Amino acid sequence: MSSHQESPFKGKTGIKRLINAFGYSLDGLRAAYRHEDAFRQLTLLAVVLIPLALFVVPASPLARALLVASSLATLIIELFNSAIEAAVDHTSLERHPLAKRAKDMGSAAQLLGLVNLTLVWGLVLLA
Repeated sequence: MSSHQESPFKGKTGIKRLINAFGYSLDGLRAAYRHEDAFRQLTLLAVVLIPLALFVVPASPLARALLVASSLATLIIELFNSAIEAAVDHTSLERHPLAKRAKDMGSAAQLLGLVNLTLVWGLVLLA
């Protein structure tokens, strides 16, 4: 028996795999929105900021792209942060220095994402 065994949960290949992956992605977005306050808050922020970036803020196309990308980046980072927290909590709810480190690093990533969002928006608006 091989030590590199495939997961029994591996899906189909080709177009069926793409369809399944899309469904799993939608499931993930729904789960994040349903269970994560921070994701809901960042979604609301993105719902406000992205239309502003596209239709209101007087900026070049590149600046608009940076505004939208920085807004979407906070959502992406929060998905990873929430996934880390869920995986750690699934493993054990006991306090452990490595669990704390993993969760703190995910939180730090989101902090940097929000700093980036603030800097990008500030620089574009002040330019």
